[in-house]
Amino acid sequence: MQGKIIKGIAGFYYIETEQGLYECKAKGAFRNQKKKPLVGDNVDISIQDEENKKGNIQEIFPRKNQLVRPTVANVDQAVVIFAAASPAPNLNLLDRFLISMELYNVETIICFNKSDLVTEEEKDRFRKIYESCGYRVIFTSVSKELGLCEVKDILRGKTTVFAGPSGVGKSSMINYLKPDANMETGQISRKIERGKHTTRHSELFELEKDSYIMDTPGFTSLYVDNLEKEELSYYFPEFEEYRNECRFQGCMHLMEPDCKVKDAVERGDISTTRYENYKLLFEEIKDKKRY
Repeated sequence: MQGKIIKGIAGFYYIETEQGLYECKAKGAFRNQKKKPLVGDNVDISIQDEENKKGNIQEIFPRKNQLVRPTVANVDQAVVIFAAASPAPNLNLLDRFLISMELYNVETIICFNKSDLVTEEEKDRFRKIYESCGYRVIFTSVSKELGLCEVKDILRGKTTVFAGPSGVGKSSMINYLKPDANMETGQISRKIERGKHTTRHSELFELEKDSYIMDTPGFTSLYVDNLEKEELSYYFPEFEEYRNECRFQGCMHLMEPDCKVKDAVERGDISTTRYENYKLLFEEIKDKKRY
């Protein structure tokens, strides 16, 4: 029987199939291969106990992609959710997430929730920073039910990972989009005798046929790993059009003279906020490699 992993916790994997939800364990061969099932994996399972819906994962089908943070598989796109206010968005943290998705080549949409708490001028500031980089920016308010039709359109026909810090309204948005999400989570929690649900693990919900959202744990920090400092500028899309105009090949866009990226920052064509975050991340990677 084939299905999709919608949640994994404490060595148990919950597989959604056409015949219902099965609780499965992964066979030992996966450990020997150092291969771990992930939420979003398409798998083949063998049934051990039909009455209690228990089985074993026999095969993990080839993945379209595999993310590390969050640890999920077979993602079409990411929606990163930050609050527009209360709390104020940490744009350095947002830029780190965007870089990590660029590393995986996953299209990312930026969603500022609680948009009813900010002025149009503040929305324009966020748009100017990120739309100029090529990212789609949307504004929502779950409490006021603003912008949610646009979110539904974005999600249709895709598997989308929802990510963002705690306290930005991510769970509220998922509950709006999938009102029975808490009920489904409660069923699994009862099955494994866990307490009240908090998002500590990635979990997948089906919105409609071929449309899935993945809820992931909130993050308060994010390190840019597996990236050399010389590579960092390639993950800032707005630098691309100026790269070949710099005087020096391999320009780091820091202290070098005749740097066209720095000129673009001075003219306002590249966001100062983004450029300052680039410099901070460059130093962070450099210091980490040094030790």
